[in-house]
Amino acid sequence: MNTSIELTRGDITTQKDIDAIVNAANAQLLPGGGVAGAIHRAAGAGLKAEAVPQGPVKPGEAVITGGHDLPNKHVIHCLGPVYGQDKPEDKLLANCYRNALQLAENKEIESIAFPSISTGAFGYPLEDAAEVALEAIRTSVRELDNVKLIRMVLFGKKDLMVYEEKMKKIFDL
Repeated sequence: MNTSIELTRGDITTQKDIDAIVNAANAQLLPGGGVAGAIHRAAGAGLKAEAVPQGPVKPGEAVITGGHDLPNKHVIHCLGPVYGQDKPEDKLLANCYRNALQLAENKEIESIAFPSISTGAFGYPLEDAAEVALEAIRTSVRELDNVKLIRMVLFGKKDLMVYEEKMKKIFDL
């Protein structure tokens, strides 16, 4: 495997050493709450102007825009599933990570940072979401040549602890 996978606690909008960050977007790709709101605020009005015409997107889909006022060249927008509503949740959530990584690979992006998609307002249980996310990443890295670094940027201490536990299990560390 020539791709490194990191876990860190922090703010996804301040990952200065990352080429592309992933937005846990809404279907219309509009500014919202949580991750989407933080990314849109940090990126400025240009992000909304570029993103909205690419919507609406379906759960599991990914589209790319420039980073605008962010320290990153690109933002990859993914619509995660609403837990208990969009079925099958696990496949749709895994598709977010797979499609974002494939888009990054196709655009020759070397580093990408993900938030924990769907675990906020969309209600996906953190432990289950972490397992789906890391398993999707584990199976996708075999197909990556350009992407050298995948970073999970987790906002809360509990989120980081859950991801660390799941990473040990899934990557057999």
